[in-house]
Amino acid sequence: MRSQVTSAPNPKDAAGWKSILKRAWPTIRIVLSVALLWKATSGIDWHTLLDSEIKMQPIWLVAAAIAICCAFICGGLRWGFLMRSVGFQGSLFKYVALYFAGGLINQGLPSTLGGDSYRAITATHLNSAGNLSETKELDQELHHSVDLEHATPKLRLSFAMVLVDRLLGLAGNNLLGGLGLILGGATLAAWGQDLGYAVIAVMVLAGLVIALVLAWKPTTELLQKLLTRLNMGNAIPGIRLAFSWPMNIAQAIFAIAIHGFIILAFGFCLRAYGAEAPISSLMIGLPALSLLLMLPISISGWGLREATLSSVLALWGVSPSLTVLASISYGALTVISVLPGAYFLLKRK
Repeated sequence: MRSQVTSAPNPKDAAGWKSILKRAWPTIRIVLSVALLWKATSGIDWHTLLDSEIKMQPIWLVAAAIAICCAFICGGLRWGFLMRSVGFQGSLFKYVALYFAGGLINQGLPSTLGGDSYRAITATHLNSAGNLSETKELDQELHHSVDLEHATPKLRLSFAMVLVDRLLGLAGNNLLGGLGLILGGATLAAWGQDLGYAVIAVMVLAGLVIALVLAWKPTTELLQKLLTRLNMGNAIPGIRLAFSWPMNIAQAIFAIAIHGFIILAFGFCLRAYGAEAPISSLMIGLPALSLLLMLPISISGWGLREATLSSVLALWGVSPSLTVLASISYGALTVISVLPGAYFLLKRK
C-alpha cells in the first residue's frame, strides 16, 4: 500500500504570485476601465446623437471647471489647517498646491505612490519658508513603498492627518447622499427615503460619540495613550479640530460644501449638452459613486463613473447618452483642473 505524501504550500510561490499580481494590477485596472467605458458607451447611437444637433454650450464647461477647482482648493485648505494644527510647517498655499499635485497623481499619473501618500510624505519636508528640505531623503521616500510600521513619528503623524482629512470627506459625502435620499429616494426605491434617514442618523450618532470621547477626560487620556503608543502622540489637536464639538458641525458643513461643488460641476456638464437632472438625483448618484470609487478597480473612476451615473440618472429620465457625454467631459475637466499640480511636481524635479 503506497502512502500519499502531500507537499506543504511553498511560501516562496505565494510571495511570487503576490508580486506578479501587484505588478499586473495597474494593467488590470486599465483593462477594467476600458471595459466599463465600452459598456457605458456601447448602447449609444452616435449617428442619431450627432444628427440631433446638440447645441453645446461651452460656458457651462467653464463653470464646471471652476467648481472642480473650488472643491480642490477647499479640500487643500482643510488639510492644510489640519497639518498646521499638529505642528507641521508650510503655508496654506503650499498645502493647496500639494493637494492639486496629489490629485494629479490620482488621475492615473504613473507613480509608485498614490496621491495621498505623495502629499503626506512631501508635507513632512516643508519648512517654515515654504520650501522643501532634505530633498535627497524625500526622493528616496517617494520612490519606495511606505512601511508605516517602521516609519518615523513625523511621517506617521502626517499620514494620520491625511486619514482624518479623508474621513471628513467621507462624512460629508455620506451626509450629502443621505440628504439626497431623503429628497429623492422615493424615485430610486420604495425604501429610498427611509435609507436616507438611516444614513443621516448613523452619521449624526457617530459624530456625537466621537465628540463625547474627545470631551470626556478619561476617554481622551486613553486615546492619547493609544496614539502615543503608535508614535502619533501629537495627533490630538488635529483630531479635535476635525471632530470635537462644536467644530464638528462646521467641518460637516464645509465637507458637504466641497462635495456640493462636485455636484454643481457635474450638473454644469449636463447643462453643457442641454440636459438637466434634479439636484436630488445628483445628490444620490455622485455620493454613491464616490463610495464605489473606493474600490481600486478602475483608473480614476473612468468607466465606472459613466456606467454608474448613466444607470442612476436614467431613473429620473436623463438620457444615458448625454449622461455619458457629460461624465466624459467631467473626467476630462478634472484632469485639466488639477494640472497646476504638475508645476509642483516638476519644480521638485
